[in-house]
Amino acid sequence: DVQLVESGGGSVQAGGSLRLSCEASGDIYSSYCMTWFHQAPGKEREGVVAMEIGGDDTYYNDSVKGRFTASGDRATNTLTLRMDNLSPEDTGMYYCAAHSYCYDDAWWEPKWYHYWAQGTQVTVS
Repeated sequence: DVQLVESGGGSVQAGGSLRLSCEASGDIYSSYCMTWFHQAPGKEREGVVAMEIGGDDTYYNDSVKGRFTASGDRATNTLTLRMDNLSPEDTGMYYCAAHSYCYDDAWWEPKWYHYWAQGTQVTVS
């Protein structure tokens, strides 16, 4: 089993920045996929960024390219998401999820992920 613990989030004005972190523990493979999902109020959850921790691949949703930057640390099993130039459309819950590998043509779909963190709120006004 894999446990995921998130930190970060909060409230910020438009144009500001926030940082989210997700730390994995438990039955972790040498490489695995960690992904941040965003769920805006009244909308479905969608992938924001996925990274192969211990691997080479990173995937970004087009809506965040150039604004969000992911960094992974295999030593601490942590995926950090720096979010810059935030807009009100970025408001919502952010969830960290993990799977044994990233599907390069479906990483943004929640159905592929077995492990989820509790979610953290991001509010941009």
